[in-house]
Amino acid sequence: MPLIIDQQPVQQDSWTYLASEEGVAPDLSSVADSSDLLVDWSCFQQCKEQLLGRSGGLGVRIDGFANLDELSCDLDQLSLVAIEFPSFADGRGFSQARLLRDSLGFAGQIRAVGDVTWDRLRFMHRCGFDAMEVSEDRYSEDMLKAFGEIEVRLQGAADDPRPIYRQ
Repeated sequence: MPLIIDQQPVQQDSWTYLASEEGVAPDLSSVADSSDLLVDWSCFQQCKEQLLGRSGGLGVRIDGFANLDELSCDLDQLSLVAIEFPSFADGRGFSQARLLRDSLGFAGQIRAVGDVTWDRLRFMHRCGFDAMEVSEDRYSEDMLKAFGEIEVRLQGAADDPRPIYRQ
């Protein structure tokens, strides 16, 4: 899938995604200890100690149901939080990103995955996302224009906390 980081296309993703099956922890021995590893929330919960002991970067993939309070105590050890957008109608990921950036002070990469579309890229960026995975059939170089489409912003957000009268 094409990846946009900091509003620029990236040719190669350094992260390896390892998903767990229902109730079964994945085999971590197949992944090099120094590689950047992205795991789903259930894998993180099952193998937390082993994952935190690795030397490579660690990321967690969550959905809109994830309780950020459970994740907050380990945020300083994470380099990436990927937030799933299962459909266009599900906007919980925007709130999750905003809470991660503003309330919990997460400074690592926040990546949008799933149903990522042109018309939401700018809003994702304003909420704190700095990376977006776009499906192959929806991606084009023109998508990058989405970040500049909205020039006037009334409210403060993660990208610029100042309201319009302070800008």
